[in-house]
Amino acid sequence: MTTERALIRPRPFQATLDVLHQVLAFEHPADGVLSRYFREQRTLGQSDRAFIAESVFGVLRHKRVLDALGAEGAPRRLLLGWLARFEQAAVSELAPVLKRGESEWLAGVESASLDRLPLAVRAELPDWVYERLHARMNESELLALGEGLQMPAPLDLRVNVVRATRQSALDALRESGIEAAPTPYSPIGLRVRGKPAINRHPLFLDGTLEVQDEGSQLIGYLVAPRRRELVVDFCAGAGGKSLMLASLMHSQGRVYAFDVSAARIARMQPRLKRSGLSNVQPHLLANEHDTKVKRLAGKIDRVLVDAPCSGLGTLRRNPDLKWRQSPQAVQEMQVKQAAILRAASRLVKTGGRLVYATCSLLAEENEAIVDAFLTDVPGFVERPAAELLKQQGIDLETGPRLRLWPHVHGTDGFFAAVLERREA
Repeated sequence: MTTERALIRPRPFQATLDVLHQVLAFEHPADGVLSRYFREQRTLGQSDRAFIAESVFGVLRHKRVLDALGAEGAPRRLLLGWLARFEQAAVSELAPVLKRGESEWLAGVESASLDRLPLAVRAELPDWVYERLHARMNESELLALGEGLQMPAPLDLRVNVVRATRQSALDALRESGIEAAPTPYSPIGLRVRGKPAINRHPLFLDGTLEVQDEGSQLIGYLVAPRRRELVVDFCAGAGGKSLMLASLMHSQGRVYAFDVSAARIARMQPRLKRSGLSNVQPHLLANEHDTKVKRLAGKIDRVLVDAPCSGLGTLRRNPDLKWRQSPQAVQEMQVKQAAILRAASRLVKTGGRLVYATCSLLAEENEAIVDAFLTDVPGFVERPAAELLKQQGIDLETGPRLRLWPHVHGTDGFFAAVLERREA
């Protein structure tokens, strides 16, 4: 926790409980609940907001263990247990907010051995997620993954190479007092220490820097667009990958940024304006069979399908997804993923490249979708991801398909496969 060690004050403690009651209903994303609460409670100071946000996300990360230690889903016990067990807050610090008998319960929480708990609990994963991962990972790997997912994600930035070099952006950040270093793998990534208000920095405001996880940047390098090519980002969202592809093309050629959400397309517009890039064309689609898609059939050099997915690879940022997703939701997602990949594949010209990517940890959203596609759709062959990255100076061996893990690579959990159309 970033706040100084001191007595836990009743007001922010109660405010955190208020937010937890809303978040633990799991009806809306936790970050959205927090944003709305802070807009409504404008008198809260910055330190109180930090306490509330960190406490809520801390509880979500460790809910499985805390419930097993007796919290049983109760917001008050979850919060107290997190403070005592994971923030090492002493009983004396918690005294202003404790009720009779709670100090004794907390003593048990602090001293409890976790070794007796089931491995899924110790890994802080729902049973259904654990079972799917256990099919291909041993227990020590699962524990390491669980620990990696419990760590807050770092702040990664991408340099817009039309505006600056990575070194010049790094120097400018350091001159303004922000500690940063090059990312280990992405040639245009920077990793920032701490939580500076990067959205107010001149380099962000003028489009030199964008917030983008290093793993997401590596997906762009698998697409590897060339200048003057035609490129489609089939599920563009708010445009992070579209802007990266356009930047790698030095604003030449054309990037069609497709999405079915008007709200996401709207969020892309200010980012596009900041970037100074002129080769991105956002388009709102009715569905994957929209006439805009049909008109481009067989004409596109590179197609990226950053498919909608469970998002379980982003649990460092969105720990509530563990509890908001379900096996049924994943099953429904698979149908959508397969349909989108098949529709997007029709755009690819002979010799063109199709990249399928997700931020999921689950094989049924990743390998299974690609394997089924290769079986059912003739004319496509797979290209080895590691080899394609190496051609661009990125030495990262994860096998024929890109598989990034938070505990191994320090990125969100990503999957990607690269397919090439050999014949029409």
